[in-house]
Amino acid sequence: MKSDFQLDAKGLSCPMPIVKTKKMMADLLDGQILEVSATDKGLKADIAAWAETVGHQYIGTLEADGVLKHYIRKCTNEQIVEMTFGQIIDLEQITNREGLILDVREEAEFAFGHIEGAKSIPMGELMARLTELDKEQEIYVICRTGTRSDMAAQKLASHGFTKVFNVLPGMTSWTGNLTKSI
Repeated sequence: MKSDFQLDAKGLSCPMPIVKTKKMMADLLDGQILEVSATDKGLKADIAAWAETVGHQYIGTLEADGVLKHYIRKCTNEQIVEMTFGQIIDLEQITNREGLILDVREEAEFAFGHIEGAKSIPMGELMARLTELDKEQEIYVICRTGTRSDMAAQKLASHGFTKVFNVLPGMTSWTGNLTKSI
């Protein structure tokens, strides 16, 4: 699983893993993902609750060889009042239409749950992977809240994609089944 930063909290018990996580999250930029390696089994519930309380996104936890790897995405509490990309589509409409669901969230976010059949191209890789997309196909760009998908839709449109739609409100409001690839 890809992350931007790693924190080793193995051997530490409550509250130290949260204290160290909080300190490290302060230095991350919005959207970056922190991987926290820990051996304290109780941290799974604690870190998810802490992330929700402070407004970060708890992505999920993987366990291997007695080590739990927790993934958290830094989020600001700022709300985008106005989206700038003109062509939008409601989240509930995309499953009833022909076209490609393009998920521009980070690899870890996608792996822990995405819409079945969606194609993953993280926002940071989009420009390098434009050749993987068909300009003749409708493309429904989705992210967590609608912010990254708005920017991705703008980039696609500026490169000649005309059948692009920003999906609102985003994966935070998805109530359908999720496919995991972990």
